[in-house]
Amino acid sequence: MSFKWPWQYDFPPFFTLQPVANTRQKQLEAWARLVIDYAQFNKIFTFDLNEAEQGELFFNQKLNRRLDSEGVKAVFGYLEQKRHLDWTDPDHTRCHIYWRTPEEWGTLIFEWAQSNGLANQSCTLYEIAHGDDTVTESFHGLEKEILLKALRSLEVQRRAQLYNIGTEYEGVKFLSS
Repeated sequence: MSFKWPWQYDFPPFFTLQPVANTRQKQLEAWARLVIDYAQFNKIFTFDLNEAEQGELFFNQKLNRRLDSEGVKAVFGYLEQKRHLDWTDPDHTRCHIYWRTPEEWGTLIFEWAQSNGLANQSCTLYEIAHGDDTVTESFHGLEKEILLKALRSLEVQRRAQLYNIGTEYEGVKFLSS
């Protein structure tokens, strides 16, 4: 199965930031939806802007059109404004992309834990993100930093408790709902 590009991707003006504010807003909304859908389809949790700029997401080979750096920054700025990303560095060159918020990931993980009889049980972060029991779950393969944000949201709700092994969080105990 291959990614299905939206109709705008084959529309040359899509790759040039539009000067009219209303049109630009709609363009940024379309780009944001495309980035989120692309990340979800390809299970991308972290974007490097320099790499993304050079990849197929922002370059349509068929049209030989590329969204320039200013446009890519505008798209990611819009995604940040809509809370679909968090920057991982002060220079804003890498970010976590959210097609689900950490809270939504937390809810999915908690529901999985409850349905698998893990109430008041502990498991490692590795088991959640990479274990055989989660292969069919949407959170399988979730990057550790995003997994921790999801589990911290469950801690705030008193549905889970993270614990350390050594100097890092490595496990979680799911509490009864």
